Amino acid sequence: MSNPDKAIGHEGKPFPVSWNTRDLLLYAVGIGAKVDELAFTYEDHPNFHPFPTYPLVLGLKGDGLSTVNFAQAKDRSGPTPGLPPLDPKRVVHAEQSIEILGELPQDSGKGWTLKDRCVGVKDTGKGLIIDTALELLDPSGKVVVRMISSGYGFYSGKSDLNGYAKSIAPKQPLTGAKKPPTRTPDFVFSEKTTAEQAVVYRLSGDYNPLHIDSAVGEALGFGGVILHGLCSYGHGARAVVLKVAKGDGRRLRYMSARFTSPVKPGDELETSMWVSNDPASGGQRVDFVQRIKGSGKVCLGGGVALVAPAQGGGSKL
Repeated sequence: MSNPDKAIGHEGKPFPVSWNTRDLLLYAVGIGAKVDELAFTYEDHPNFHPFPTYPLVLGLKGDGLSTVNFAQAKDRSGPTPGLPPLDPKRVVHAEQSIEILGELPQDSGKGWTLKDRCVGVKDTGKGLIIDTALELLDPSGKVVVRMISSGYGFYSGKSDLNGYAKSIAPKQPLTGAKKPPTRTPDFVFSEKTTAEQAVVYRLSGDYNPLHIDSAVGEALGFGGVILHGLCSYGHGARAVVLKVAKGDGRRLRYMSARFTSPVKPGDELETSMWVSNDPASGGQRVDFVQRIKGSGKVCLGGGVALVAPAQGGGSKL
């Protein structure tokens, strides 16, 4: 019999993670960085710095120097007790947030770890929404990045959870709006992904065959290969960094969004952004939505980001 109270608060086994400058360059190109974005793609640029959402790949990459087995990497920290069985082929990424609390070095060296904790379980009747908080710790044990991932999984049998719902998730700096503002966006950033976008992005650590083997995508009902959700998420983060933070990735402090529709490599992504002042931080709140241009389908919904003031000045709309 399932006992989700055992899952809430359960911590997986911490595991080592590492990266180098080459990994940062590859990630930036994987999320679409162009030839004029040298602060993320050229290691000798005077303003070179890691793109802020890079830590999102570390849960699958770990500290490996080569490709990793996706199934083994996905369960790296061990099983979560108390949950009923879910169909492994019907588990989808539902929502993702990232809060940047400190700076990443260009080369991690040894001693960095990632630990995860189950912070929420909700029974929908058809499956479970499971919230997992992942913390990136530096060698001294300080939390440098906190990421909260929500996954939706369908039952492989009947549920005995009777609508169970509990959350101990840490408070987020911002909460996304259910609907975007009705006024005209302050910025709209359109970008066509390439047919090879998933081929490049997967090299950062997510080797799920769904993103390269069309037979797998066909079998799962996607009609072929789809782009990694965190790749389109990275495109959205670049839109915010380029347009609102004026190319300074160090100003992005928080971002959250829901995954609402699959993206195909080659789709054009249009990110609309509405900027307002955030009195609590002195920075700027960015509400955003990302659509697939052509179909108009929303692929990232409920998006919200926090951009810190530029050094030497306050926030300006």
